[in-house]
Amino acid sequence: MNPSSSKLLWILSSVLIFGFGLALGIISSSYLTTIPFPLPLQTSQSLHPPSSPPPSTLVPLEHHPQERVEILKEYIEPKEVMHGMNDEELLWRASMVPHRRVVPYERVPKVAFLFLTRGPLAFAPLWEMFFKGHEGLFSIYVHADPFFNETAPNDSAFFGRRIPSKVVRWGELSMMEAERRLLANALLDFSNQRFILLSESCIPLFNFPTVYSHLINSTLSYIQVYDDPGPFGRGRYDKRMRPRIELEQWRKGSQWFEMDRSLAVEIVSDVQYFQLFERCCKAACFPDEHYIPTIVSMKFGERISNRSLTWVDWSYGGPHPVRVWRKGVTIEFLNRLRSGSTCSYNGANTTVCFLFARKFLPNTLWRLMKFAPKVMEFGP
Repeated sequence: MNPSSSKLLWILSSVLIFGFGLALGIISSSYLTTIPFPLPLQTSQSLHPPSSPPPSTLVPLEHHPQERVEILKEYIEPKEVMHGMNDEELLWRASMVPHRRVVPYERVPKVAFLFLTRGPLAFAPLWEMFFKGHEGLFSIYVHADPFFNETAPNDSAFFGRRIPSKVVRWGELSMMEAERRLLANALLDFSNQRFILLSESCIPLFNFPTVYSHLINSTLSYIQVYDDPGPFGRGRYDKRMRPRIELEQWRKGSQWFEMDRSLAVEIVSDVQYFQLFERCCKAACFPDEHYIPTIVSMKFGERISNRSLTWVDWSYGGPHPVRVWRKGVTIEFLNRLRSGSTCSYNGANTTVCFLFARKFLPNTLWRLMKFAPKVMEFGP
């Protein structure tokens, strides 16, 4: 073999060996990356967990016990009566009932006074005298025409007590909607245990302690219910209400009710009967005189006294009661309203049958303010 051939063979051998080594290196490197190697040995300090976990970035918010009570009371005893709920949301919220009897804070039962008005409360000064000195035992809710813009003075018991309201028309379902709206707003305060519906022409006949004790200690609600076979009773019945409400179950009564909390929850929770009245009780039906009396008579008759606590004079007949004028307000007249009847209270006879009265004209205010300290026993 000549020298040039030997040199060429040496070069080819070297190239082959280099290529084989390079290929082997690449294959080995790819394979070794898949082999799990143990981690480097940790120091003795890192082998032992810390004695306590590191501080969290979310620090729990703690309140003083009294602060927790105030936060809770803001939910169950709202100070503001204005809100952004519509009627459906309001009725749903008001229908909630706690199932635990133990109350997690000190609660004093209150009476809710529900004023259904068109405009100003002419007897506000008289009511101010009635409420004075008894804060914490009552709540006030006013449903007025939404276009009525007057406000009560800052130091008045009526200041800030107007609820979100809608237009109400006499004899229409809107009247009943307003009553349920008042009940629902009052039910948002869990301390309200009794609920009395009043108008702008209503007055109190007794002082606050007497009214409060009479209502809080009563075992029944005060809703008038009776069967009127005439054209203004059964004559308003619509046969489309069958079979849910039969003619024999149709009842009538005064719209000026007083009821306890459990019955108020039933009224605002009802859907099927209210929708039935909405569909069938329209022209000349007067839902406010039939809805609650009929439903209560059908489902909760044992829980009512079957009378109203609000005196009114229907002696003249017609669609409206007799109005009380200024000269008609005398000491003798007021005493007759206060104790001129006999009725039952918690199973015993009593002459305290009416706690309120209507239909008083605004011009009677001065005489009522004058007689209140002597007859009704409140005021200066």
